[in-house]
Amino acid sequence: MDIEPLGTAEAHTTPTVRQQSVFIENRVGQLMRLTKLFDTTDVRIAAVSVVYSVDCAICRMILDDPDRAYDVLTGARFQVSETELIVVSLPHGKRALLHTWAALLAAEISIYYTYPLLIQPGGNAAIAILPDDIEQSVTTLRERGFDVLDQADLLNQ
Repeated sequence: MDIEPLGTAEAHTTPTVRQQSVFIENRVGQLMRLTKLFDTTDVRIAAVSVVYSVDCAICRMILDDPDRAYDVLTGARFQVSETELIVVSLPHGKRALLHTWAALLAAEISIYYTYPLLIQPGGNAAIAILPDDIEQSVTTLRERGFDVLDQADLLNQ
């Protein structure tokens, strides 16, 4: 009797991108030190957002090769945490963000934070979004014709 393998949540196919949050001291030159780590590697910074606090800052980054980036960052003794989020390729036109937010609002999806990518996958502007429900966000955006990117789309840029 043949038994088919069971599917698990681990094997989901929702396109996500890994964001690495790096904790840096609020000292002159720390952001330069962090960025310079990738100067001698093939790892590219695809997006960056810095959240300032009194004694430290959190530098959220999307890198095209997160596994290698993690090794580089931890090798330099930075504290790193990882989160999955989505990256949406924006349609052309001046109302691209409005249409993106309207699609997510219609599905009652909240956005914790967002920031733009430095690269343009497929020649379009793109934004990283951390929504309260990743799978529903992807489904909603795809149903409305948006292109949701995954990690491989960033590596091939």
